[in-house]
Amino acid sequence: MQKSKSKSKSEKEEGLTKCPYCGSTAIVRDYQRGSLVCENCGRVLKDDVMDRGPEWRAFSQEQREKRSRGGAPMTYTIHDKGLTTRIDWRNRDAKGKSLSPKRRSQMYRLRKWHRRARISDAMERNLAFALSEMDRMASQLGLPRNVREMASMTYRDAVQKQLIRGRSIEGVVSAAIYAACRECGIPRTLEETAEASRVDKKEIGRSYRFISRELDLHLLPTNPASYVSRFGSELDLSGEAQSEAIELIKKAKEKGLTSGRSPTGIAAAAIYITTVMTGERRTQNDVAKVAKVTEVTVRNRYKELAEELDLETEI
Repeated sequence: MQKSKSKSKSEKEEGLTKCPYCGSTAIVRDYQRGSLVCENCGRVLKDDVMDRGPEWRAFSQEQREKRSRGGAPMTYTIHDKGLTTRIDWRNRDAKGKSLSPKRRSQMYRLRKWHRRARISDAMERNLAFALSEMDRMASQLGLPRNVREMASMTYRDAVQKQLIRGRSIEGVVSAAIYAACRECGIPRTLEETAEASRVDKKEIGRSYRFISRELDLHLLPTNPASYVSRFGSELDLSGEAQSEAIELIKKAKEKGLTSGRSPTGIAAAAIYITTVMTGERRTQNDVAKVAKVTEVTVRNRYKELAEELDLETEI
């Protein structure tokens, strides 16, 4: 009986290294599909093979030695960079069974002291509150992951250089988000940032100018063309009209008509002109509401562009 068991084990091992159909030993492992394939006849010998290798890539021996373990990726959006242990809130064990009342009480105490131990000083308390507020604002503004990471790094630099003292946390958080949006090319205005924040537009502007000066942030002026696609989508404009508006802004930029002007005002005026030229007419009030500017701003920017670029439009 024992002999037959060892024989079946050896046959199983032979099946993984030798094709049972053609007898070839050229077995190739497809890591992308997780399967073993015979190189000679092309048959799939085994499917759903578990990948026991690391989940990271190493391009040198030094990197391979340093990165010897797995886990969640490091992130700056959490005050401890995501490198701490988490105790699950569900009162179940590894097999999914409910815990006993005594064990449940013990886990409650462990969670409480673990939560207290994660925040040890005033700086970590500041980061914990600020980064949670930043995550809320970023979700409301629909910002991608890279903008959140950039804003978190900017706020951390401000905390380390003690730029938060005497200023509200919400104001500096909003300023860091606005700066990250400009640096990553994600168009968000001060008005939109103020709507998602608990502070007003003036305080965000003051905090932004302060941290950009102290942290030496060299940010280029916002390109009005970056607002066209978002405003055009809200106005339900065609792709042709949006492309015409972007071309119009490029011509205005070449003649220096955008310098010293609000980028949202220039984008609104360009969109309004192209809606008239392409027949997809929208009122100045509709465009102003989407761009969050006044109708007077749209009218003034429209007149400037029409005169300087020699545009023949009938309003």
